[in-house]
Amino acid sequence: MDEIIKHFPYLTDIQKEQFAKLDDLYHDWNEKINVISRKDIDALYTKHILHSLGIAKIIKFEPGTFVLDVGTGGGFPGIPLAILFPETRFFLIDIIGKKIKVVQAVAEALELKNVKAEQLRAENVKGDFDFIVSRAVTNMPDFVSWVKTKIKKNNKHELKNGILYLKGGDLTEELKDFPKATEYNLANFFEDEFFETKKVVHLPLKFTV
Repeated sequence: MDEIIKHFPYLTDIQKEQFAKLDDLYHDWNEKINVISRKDIDALYTKHILHSLGIAKIIKFEPGTFVLDVGTGGGFPGIPLAILFPETRFFLIDIIGKKIKVVQAVAEALELKNVKAEQLRAENVKGDFDFIVSRAVTNMPDFVSWVKTKIKKNNKHELKNGILYLKGGDLTEELKDFPKATEYNLANFFEDEFFETKKVVHLPLKFTV
């Protein structure tokens, strides 16, 4: 929790309380439904929450922004981002129903009014979004094929509408067909060695009919 406050010092008391509650909530739910690996649950704040908030080091979502989180699992990156940006709407989806059950319960316990979660495939999502976020659910070419028609036409941020993807390692091969993709190294923002190879990839996507 100290790491969150250190890197995001302007949190309100409500936000601090919500971030603090995540530890008990995820430990309790993980006993019932395994949404976070056993070896990672004790590093929840570094490997899941702070990692999710890496996106917030790249962009500050404006009020009214609409974000889709594809393959959210237990709610990452969507839940931490929803706490940080209460005036941004988040739609969290996953194809595994029990994971969405956990997301819905966590959002309800935190009274996050800006979160909606459903068991749904990305290809079947209706509507369009300013940004689509995810944590390494598949390779970029496949991911783009799922979501390329779901981006809003009008930009309201300096970063163009598109994908914000949390991924690690050498992405040269994976991104070779996407010359407009930009990689941001999270090691530039967070000291923990976990972030040495972790990145946020921004890929602007043109609106298509």
